[in-house]
Amino acid sequence: MSIRTTAKTKDTGIHSHPLAAMAVLVGGLAALALGLALSISVGAADIHISTVWNAIFHYDANVTAHSIIQELRLPRSLAGILVGASFAVAGAMMQGMTRNPLADPGLLGLNAGAIFMVAICYAFLPGLPYNYLILFSFVGASISVALVYGVSSLSTKSASPVRIVLAGAAVTALFTALSEGIAIYFNLSQDLAFWFAGGVAGVKWSQLKMMFPWITGAMVAAIILSGSITLLSLGEDVATGLGQRTNVIRIIGFIIVLVLAGVAVSVAGPIGFVGLVVPHLVRYIVGVDYRLIIPCSAVIGGLLTCIADIGARMINAPHETPIGALFALIGVPFFLYVARREGRSL
Repeated sequence: MSIRTTAKTKDTGIHSHPLAAMAVLVGGLAALALGLALSISVGAADIHISTVWNAIFHYDANVTAHSIIQELRLPRSLAGILVGASFAVAGAMMQGMTRNPLADPGLLGLNAGAIFMVAICYAFLPGLPYNYLILFSFVGASISVALVYGVSSLSTKSASPVRIVLAGAAVTALFTALSEGIAIYFNLSQDLAFWFAGGVAGVKWSQLKMMFPWITGAMVAAIILSGSITLLSLGEDVATGLGQRTNVIRIIGFIIVLVLAGVAVSVAGPIGFVGLVVPHLVRYIVGVDYRLIIPCSAVIGGLLTCIADIGARMINAPHETPIGALFALIGVPFFLYVARREGRSL
């Protein structure tokens, strides 16, 4: 199902920039390593970089700073990177498969559906193991996708990108209201406030160990499927003419998206606009080949979330600003720009 040769890529008119992609990957990974070190060292108590190094490679349980790094800051920082990468790759895949430049897990209701199921679990299944919470997040995200595309297809006209986003806004409002109602009725407002705000504070190693296999497997599957997504992004007729089984690709692709979005929401809550902004930025740099877009989106998404987490701790120290609010400052103007550009589709 993937693109086999460079010649086939040229024949389909796909423009890509492998050297630019290599620069993004190498530079992004270097910046990510630096951002990770800075993220671990910055907080209510600033810790020197040398202490961070010793805490990671020469851990001493008797040193308070080492315990803070190992038990609190390191899992938080790693979780932020994984969550950002997950949302970015999920957004890139959705944009490629649906040919919708406004596609994003948050805008299309996946995040709200996953949060709704988290609220259900807290209300009716307290003490549910984290792995099962992830599965329920998948179910909630799946219901949201079905509702969004069902509502947007009710019109006799074809479902345009903006029409789908409007349906996503309606579904998001519905599930958000239901989640908040459950939180109020069952007195869970304080427990669910973390997920509603969005952030990675309080992530533990146990959660990180459970989310890592899911995200790693989904990322590998996304890269394997990336060539087929490139052809699908050129249009149904082109992909079918080149021998692609488009329905199978979409089913597999949406399963991958549900895994990435479901796991990320179950850990960090509904952080919006990462999946919208990052793929557009990466596509502008590396071209439209999803074999390059997906890995680059993972790196840039992880980097931006890591930087946002640092900013969340520094803007109003010692209090924290929700990461979702920081991304909204960038994401909302960008969404309006893209929506205006696509407004003729209405």
